Amino acid sequence: MERAHSLLLNEEACSQLGEHQRAEFVFEWLRFLKKLLPAADRADVKKNQKCLVEQLTGILIGSPGPPTRWLLAHCLALLYRVGDSLTSSHTVDRCNDIIRSKDDSPSYLPTRLAAIACLGALYEQLGRLLVNTFKETLANLLKAIKSAEGRYEIMLSVEKILRGLGVSAMPCHRDIYKATRACLTDRSMAVRCAAAKCLLELQREAVFLWTSELENVATLCFRAFESSNYDVRVAISKLLGTLLATAVEPKQPTAHRQGSRRSSLEEVMDLLTGGFLRGGAGFLRASGDKLKGTSSVSKDIRIGITQSCVVFVSCLGGVWLEANFSALLVLLMELVSQTRATQTPADAVCCRRCISFILRATLGSLLGEKAQIAAAKEICLAIGKQKRAVDAAMCDGNVETRVTTTDVAASQHVLVCALLELGSLVQGLASTAASLLTDTSTALLDTVISVLLHPSVSARLAAAWCLRCVAVALPSQGAVLLDRCAERLNALKSCPEAVAGYSSAIAALLGAVQHCPLGIPHTKGNVVMGLAEDLLRSATQNSRISIQRTQAGWLLLSSLNTLGPAVVEHHLPRMLVLWRCAFPPSIRDLDMELRRGDHFTWQPGCFTMKSLVIHCRDLLTDDVIGRLLTPLACAVALLTKVPTLIKSYGNLIKNTSVVFRLRVYEILALLPPKTYEESFGIVLKQLVTDITGPENVVCSELTLLPPLCHSDDLALLGPALQDMDQHYIEEQLQGSSVGGGTLEYDTFTICVKCQDILEQFTESLKQLKGVRQQTVQTHVTAALCSVLKHLGSSRVGLGPEEVRKPALGLLVGALESSNPLLRCMAAEGLSRLVQVVNDPAFTVSMTLVSFDKLKTARDAVTRTGHALALGSLYRYVGGISSPQHLSACVGILFTLSQDSTSPEVQRWALHSLSMVIDHAGPLYHGHVEASFTLVLRLLLSIPPTHVEVHQSLGRCLNALVTTLGPDLQGEGQSVSALRTSCLVGCAVMQDSPDCLVEAQAISCLQQLHMFAPRHVNLASLVPSLCVNLCSSYLSLRRAVVACLRQLAQKEALEVSEHAVALVKELPRRDNTHLDVTIKEVGLEGALFSLLDRESDPRLCQDIQETLVHMMSSIATGKLAHWLKLCKDVLSASAESTAPVETNQEEEGERDDDASVFHATSESSGPFTNLRWSTRVFAVECVCRIIALCESHGHPAHFDMALAQEHRLHESTDFLVLHLAALIRMAFMAATDHSDKLRLSGLQTLLVIIRKFAAIPEPEFPGHVILEQYQANVGAALRPAFTADAPPDVTAKACQVCSAWIASGVVSDLRDLRRVHQLLASSLVKVQAGKEVPSQLYNEGTSTMETLAVLKAWAEVYIVAVQSSSRPRESPIPGPGPGRQGEQAASPLLEEDCGGAEGPGLLTLVQTDLATLSRLWLAALQDYVLLTLPQDYSAQLPATGGTFYTAETAEQARPHYCSSWAPILHATALWLNSTGFIMVDDGPANLSRPVTPTSMGQSTSLASVKSPEDISSDRLHLILSISVEFLCSPHSHDQMENISSCLQALQALLEVSWPRSKVGNDQVLSVELLSVLHRLIVTREAPGVQLAVLELVRQVVCAAQEHVKEKRHSAEVDDGAAEKETVPEFGEGRDTGGLVPGRSLVFGALELCLCVLVRKLPQLSPKLAGSPSGGQGGSSLSLSDSDCRQVAAALAILSDLPSICSPDGSVSILPTLMYLLMGVLRELVQQPCGGGAGGGEALGLVVPAALQALRAVLSSPMSRSEKSRGAWAHLLRCALNTLLDFWDSDKPNPVVDEVSLLTALTIFLLTASPEVTTAQPLQTRCIDKFKASLESKDPVVLSRSYQLLMSVFQSKTGVAVPFIQGLGSCVVGHLQGVERRRPQSSKELQAIQDGVRALEALVFAADEMHRPQLVAILLPILISFLLDENALSSAPAPARTLHESALQDLMRIGPQHSSVFKALMASSPHMKSRLEAAVKGNQESVNAKATQLQVPSKTSPSIQLKTNFL
Repeated sequence: MERAHSLLLNEEACSQLGEHQRAEFVFEWLRFLKKLLPAADRADVKKNQKCLVEQLTGILIGSPGPPTRWLLAHCLALLYRVGDSLTSSHTVDRCNDIIRSKDDSPSYLPTRLAAIACLGALYEQLGRLLVNTFKETLANLLKAIKSAEGRYEIMLSVEKILRGLGVSAMPCHRDIYKATRACLTDRSMAVRCAAAKCLLELQREAVFLWTSELENVATLCFRAFESSNYDVRVAISKLLGTLLATAVEPKQPTAHRQGSRRSSLEEVMDLLTGGFLRGGAGFLRASGDKLKGTSSVSKDIRIGITQSCVVFVSCLGGVWLEANFSALLVLLMELVSQTRATQTPADAVCCRRCISFILRATLGSLLGEKAQIAAAKEICLAIGKQKRAVDAAMCDGNVETRVTTTDVAASQHVLVCALLELGSLVQGLASTAASLLTDTSTALLDTVISVLLHPSVSARLAAAWCLRCVAVALPSQGAVLLDRCAERLNALKSCPEAVAGYSSAIAALLGAVQHCPLGIPHTKGNVVMGLAEDLLRSATQNSRISIQRTQAGWLLLSSLNTLGPAVVEHHLPRMLVLWRCAFPPSIRDLDMELRRGDHFTWQPGCFTMKSLVIHCRDLLTDDVIGRLLTPLACAVALLTKVPTLIKSYGNLIKNTSVVFRLRVYEILALLPPKTYEESFGIVLKQLVTDITGPENVVCSELTLLPPLCHSDDLALLGPALQDMDQHYIEEQLQGSSVGGGTLEYDTFTICVKCQDILEQFTESLKQLKGVRQQTVQTHVTAALCSVLKHLGSSRVGLGPEEVRKPALGLLVGALESSNPLLRCMAAEGLSRLVQVVNDPAFTVSMTLVSFDKLKTARDAVTRTGHALALGSLYRYVGGISSPQHLSACVGILFTLSQDSTSPEVQRWALHSLSMVIDHAGPLYHGHVEASFTLVLRLLLSIPPTHVEVHQSLGRCLNALVTTLGPDLQGEGQSVSALRTSCLVGCAVMQDSPDCLVEAQAISCLQQLHMFAPRHVNLASLVPSLCVNLCSSYLSLRRAVVACLRQLAQKEALEVSEHAVALVKELPRRDNTHLDVTIKEVGLEGALFSLLDRESDPRLCQDIQETLVHMMSSIATGKLAHWLKLCKDVLSASAESTAPVETNQEEEGERDDDASVFHATSESSGPFTNLRWSTRVFAVECVCRIIALCESHGHPAHFDMALAQEHRLHESTDFLVLHLAALIRMAFMAATDHSDKLRLSGLQTLLVIIRKFAAIPEPEFPGHVILEQYQANVGAALRPAFTADAPPDVTAKACQVCSAWIASGVVSDLRDLRRVHQLLASSLVKVQAGKEVPSQLYNEGTSTMETLAVLKAWAEVYIVAVQSSSRPRESPIPGPGPGRQGEQAASPLLEEDCGGAEGPGLLTLVQTDLATLSRLWLAALQDYVLLTLPQDYSAQLPATGGTFYTAETAEQARPHYCSSWAPILHATALWLNSTGFIMVDDGPANLSRPVTPTSMGQSTSLASVKSPEDISSDRLHLILSISVEFLCSPHSHDQMENISSCLQALQALLEVSWPRSKVGNDQVLSVELLSVLHRLIVTREAPGVQLAVLELVRQVVCAAQEHVKEKRHSAEVDDGAAEKETVPEFGEGRDTGGLVPGRSLVFGALELCLCVLVRKLPQLSPKLAGSPSGGQGGSSLSLSDSDCRQVAAALAILSDLPSICSPDGSVSILPTLMYLLMGVLRELVQQPCGGGAGGGEALGLVVPAALQALRAVLSSPMSRSEKSRGAWAHLLRCALNTLLDFWDSDKPNPVVDEVSLLTALTIFLLTASPEVTTAQPLQTRCIDKFKASLESKDPVVLSRSYQLLMSVFQSKTGVAVPFIQGLGSCVVGHLQGVERRRPQSSKELQAIQDGVRALEALVFAADEMHRPQLVAILLPILISFLLDENALSSAPAPARTLHESALQDLMRIGPQHSSVFKALMASSPHMKSRLEAAVKGNQESVNAKATQLQVPSKTSPSIQLKTNFL
């Protein structure tokens, strides 16, 4: 194929190929040429033009296939346009000659068609250059139309000629019109479509079409609609609609010059109405039909006219519709009230649907929200007018003028259409429709409710539906409307219309509840239940309305069931009683009731049962089912009596009996078959009768069969309804949808009698003929297929082998039926049969049956059926695991698909082949090349009019791409050839005129892009996608968006660029909205526009996902563009935001920012009148952009200073620079009319506050950037707290309030009070609680709102407390305050803490704290009750809790789950602040006393419970909630809640009273520790781990205090008693045993061990050799938080001995010392202050380890008589271990010697002498010090001296050996200093520390020996002195040493004057040295004094007390 890529055709390569390959080669060359010519050099083209023309003409006369001829025509025209156009007339003449040729042979036809195509393309491209020849050409073409072939191509060519010539073609317009008229009603649908397109082009210039000829064209179009298909209806409705729109508003100015006039709307609508009522007939024929009374217009025509009307209004546009809607509405209502339009019920339904569709398609998509509200008012007035007319006529006393039934019928159709559209408008507007209801001029609700009394049932039901729409749109109206209807129903119980109307309205309103998350009050269920019971009981009182009352009663019960189990379980017992009363108690009583005529009550009773089974499955216990079975048994028994009833009562009861049977079967199908086994016999017998019985005349196969066919196979039957925009009216053409008795098959026919039944079916089929036989065959096959489908899906076998034969016979018979739908179902049934039998031999025999049939059968029906069966068999059996069968199967399908005599067979065979390809898997790879060749050959040769075959080919191509999958990426020649074939196939399909084929081409390219993205050219794919974004075909739009969604995931930027490039390049006459949008706002803007127009849910979801993918890829790079886009979308509403009312008293203080509060409409952008749902999505996009910037973006996105700095150097964009736009968008959304948009706006505001609160303002240090937006935030929040705001909006606003206050943005309390007041007002509302009389929503919503308020206050209080305590204390850092962890303390809080206003924010909360604390405690107790297991449900309070009712507990539970954690934390902080001291905090400032629970006791209950009990309850409440939650396995994603729990517990344990309680209760303490242990193991977050350890420390402290107190009290009590009798307190008692699971010490040890081993794996002998702690230990990788955790764990360990008894302490000491020594060992192998990341952090751990060691060694237990010996022994061992760390033969040598020495010193100073004085330990200790004194490192030396000094000063027993052993070393070292003076400060420090040590040694000696030692010390000090010359040149450290030595001498000398004098006397040298030093020192002191005295003379005489500098 690469050889085809050249300017000239490579004829040599082409000649070597076979015929079919040559066609592919030529097509590929033409494709290349099409791309090359526009880009090629013009001179080059002209040079090769002659040759190119010859080659193209050669292809032209070589019988090219359809796609090739179109491409050829395009290339030829392009060649003349790019190259030399002079010779183009020769080609035109040549083409004309070919068309004129008399050769009629089939082989010459392709050449003639190619010539026709070339003419069209040449005139389209060259236009007026060929103006001289066009008359001749057109005459030639129009003459050729008369021949049988080529009409389609000629119409397409004429359209292109008209497009190219424009106004120049005017002389021929009439001729073209005449020729096209005939084609418009052609037998071929493709020709009709082409003719419509041709006329559409003609009407641009031919004015007569929409003036003088308008009526004729309209009549012609009506005739064209007759027996048309969907494509024809779309094409002709576009033509007719455009013509009518042009007639009303002409585009060309020429119209006036020619004296023609505009048509009025009325005239145009008269034309359409005439067609709607009379069809396409002329006047005379229509009149004749009318006289005969046989006139009935076909549905095709009516649906076509409906679509034309929609096109007509759409062309005129939304502005025109807005202006002319009232006139249009009157005309449409007139049409639907015409009796001719509604002669039969089916006609009436069709007509109503048509009018509804016109209203919905125009009002729903063309008008903005404001215009829709105006339209709704118009409709409402029309309804009122119509109802008043009927009322007046009904009340008229004159019998002659009284309303006739026809008038009522006419009015009912008008009302139904108007009410349905009104409902749809209101539901679409949602909460923005609120203004409609408040408008008194229209009185919408009154008007709609008045229709509930209309005599017609359909009008009443439409009114009920409209009320339901109102309730869905405005949830606040649901309860109000229910009350109103219930009240009217009670009042008008004796009026049959009122009973029927109001009961249906109540049922509709209850049905709406499931669509309203806010629900209705639970009590409404009781009201409805009461009404229903009342109606059913009073039904027998008045026979005139007993039927209405009965039906109304059961209807109300059915609708009550839709409220779900939570409501119904309270009413179920009463419902069961009603059923028991309605049905006879036993079969015996059945006949009696039948005679009495009570059976009319049974059918609605059955319906209620069905609704219970569907909506309340959870309530169907065995007991309930058992009680349902009694009435059901009677119902089943009645089935057998139905024929006799029909005989008795005639046809009146027939319809009821059909519905009754249907209901019974539906209920039985929903119940488990086992429950009614005894009725199987009757049911089966009745089923067989119903399926084959004589009364089943109508077969509603379109309802019955499609669910049983495979969805893929339905494509064989034409386009699916769900793929059409017009499915609402198109489904009217799909035959009757009245079920009759045809749905009564179901899965309960699976039983032993299956074989008998099937044989019975077969027999009955043989006895029938004609239509009757076909109907029964359909039913029987459907029943069998249903059984097989159920068996297949539930993996159950078919049973005995005898069943197979009759089943197979039935299915094969259906497979050869003339009904294609039945064939599809039979094929699916056969494949299910094979699946169920699951026997390879049977499968093979089945395929052989089909093989044989296909070989012999010649008729299309048999061949299509068996071909499909072959493919279907693969669907459930896979590749039949036999390659031979696959080859045979593929061979047969290949042959069938080439049968050009029957396109139908080709289509079915290719569809079957696509299934085989799909399901054969890798086995198919051997057939892939042949399949590609076949598909391409057919694509290039099958005429375009056979679109169905093309669709099947598209499915095959798709399946082939999927089969090859990633193999398509390969580089081999064969793979490359396959890939090219695939691309060629896609190119052919993309040029197809059929939308489904084009959609398949797109999905094929999408597949290819997924597997081999490099080989799909986006530059050509994206433009082809964008062009179809506004296609009039839904299936094509879906394919386009699905493809864009995939492309946007990886190549969003390229897609976006290609789309914009396309619009720039494309010269378009129809400047469609899409192109304008792409030009202005790119592809993403166009997608937003499309999203707003589309209503198909799948398409909308794909558009949203595409936008999200594009955003993820591009948004951070194009921030300004995306944010402006979102802002434009948000501003694009008729009135974008509601002005916010401002309170009078606030105006004064807020005039500075008043402008902020009134957001004006900014609809000057590219979007107009967007729907609220689109704007909600735009706001969600803003949140996504913020999240994207955070996760993938630059840090400057959230740093103003950094962003501004980057902006100076590079043209980048950052989010923080757009903060004003973000706030603006959030504000606009939060103050909108739409509740959904308000919620989104508040959520965005919340996100903005959380992300931007801490960002400082660079220009104003000390301030943050959000501070300037205080007014906007306040204004956005205020509307959410108004009285009529929905609870979900208020709840969200509370969350924003708390975030804003807690963020610390506002630095002034006065400003903060604005938002604070909003929260305070909601708190007042909470206190009013259940006293609020009018409840609009479910009680669960008030729970939600209350908890949101309490949670918000809790969050504010937490921040206030934490901020006020922050400056004063800084404990070991906890995990941060959950939700506010990110923000720093606000300036407000820090300033005010010590200021005049006290602790700032805390003062705001303090006023309400008494109330809040009670409410918080009440909420927590509610939460506890709701989290109790199901077993305790009986013990729960019957009325519910404080904030929830018992009935709505389920709805309330999620709200408690999301709110309890901050409330718990706040409550704990409040208890902490009160110290658990009960103060008389009576509710002085409350509107009512809040005494919700025993938690918040008021003084009146103080006598019942003591303060101690109340405090204890509160403590256990918080403990139980925390422990329960921390144990819960579902807390994986709730880190904030975990933090809240831990902090709450910490706050509690900071107070002494709870500590004493916890310390007293060992079981509680141990449980708490085990929960904390589990938390440490399962949560890695450092904050959580540190908080856990802090909590463990507090628990251990509590235990310590408890033990200490008990010991103290025991000592006091015993007084002078013997010491031995004092009991042992602390764990371990007198045995020392610790019981795991019951011991606090053991639990704490476990937990600490866990922490230590995880951070330092080397501690564990098992892990010691593992890589995690390899060379250098794991400490190097310890983070700061790791070190904190290790330190905390060590601190806890050191506290443990104090809570043990002496024996207990001995038990744990080995573990403690092992861990302490182990940690030390790890730490001393690291350089303190160095290392990879742990230097500073290690500096934290080492002191902690040493501190822990000191604490353990100084424990009182080491001195206790009972344990002293054991302690001494164990501590000696530990000391020995410590000394071993120095050994140099260890693999990890000690680096940090200082720490080890410190540890050694701690042992020496703290442990008892019996530990340290034991040999050889003492000697080893002395050796270690000795070695350290030899160290060359001055730091080690310095530390050694310091430690030695403390040893020398310690107890004599310890100090003496060290003095003896180390004194000489110290002296020796100091004596050496004279030879080597200190060069650095560190060396200086070491010498000075040495002197201190020696001094300590001197003073440690007894008086007797001290003079001798002083005599050693003084010469050393004198040796440090320098003479005068040396002093001046000496380095600074030496000079400092000199000075300090001199000071020491002057201090020590006088103390030991005798020794000093003796020394001076004996050593003159020393004396002279000392004197010189003293003298030098004196001189320097004098010099300094003089320097100081000089300035003192000028000092002022008055000293100021304050330094103002």
